Amino acid sequence: MSGGLDSATVLAIARSQEYELYALSFSYGQRHIVELEAASRVAASIGVASHRIAAIDLRVFGGSALTGDIDVPKGRTTGEMAHGIPITYVPARNTIFLAFALAWAEVLGIERHLHWCERAGLQRVSRLPPEFIEAFEKMANLATKAGVEGRQALKIHTPLMR
Repeated sequence: MSGGLDSATVLAIARSQEYELYALSFSYGQRHIVELEAASRVAASIGVASHRIAAIDLRVFGGSALTGDIDVPKGRTTGEMAHGIPITYVPARNTIFLAFALAWAEVLGIERHLHWCERAGLQRVSRLPPEFIEAFEKMANLATKAGVEGRQALKIHTPLMR
């Protein structure tokens, strides 16, 4: 949960479906700590059972204006944003976040439903396509103790993707 509109909406959708809520945010070396403050406020207002902030440092890899000393572009046109991968792309960020979510879900004993804030975006590589989510589900069910023991049939819900 980033604390933005998309993740707050996904959390509210899960709440409306009467799931017990656990929220995971990341302090990954991003420039804007305001995201984590917003995530904590959203988690508290919706009433999650637990909100964790995982500290990982993606600055070690570099390559992004969100985690390095690269200027964040401002004032781009829609046309400019529609072409190429932006300098704000953080290499493999969503894949890493999903792996952490999978680990915590396994510890919590969640064997069926994981909600992920994902939507289609202009930069395809910065947004995970449905094929990636399906492949990650398959991998998750092969790579966890619960999956190997046949107790897990994890489904990743992405209500904003389409």
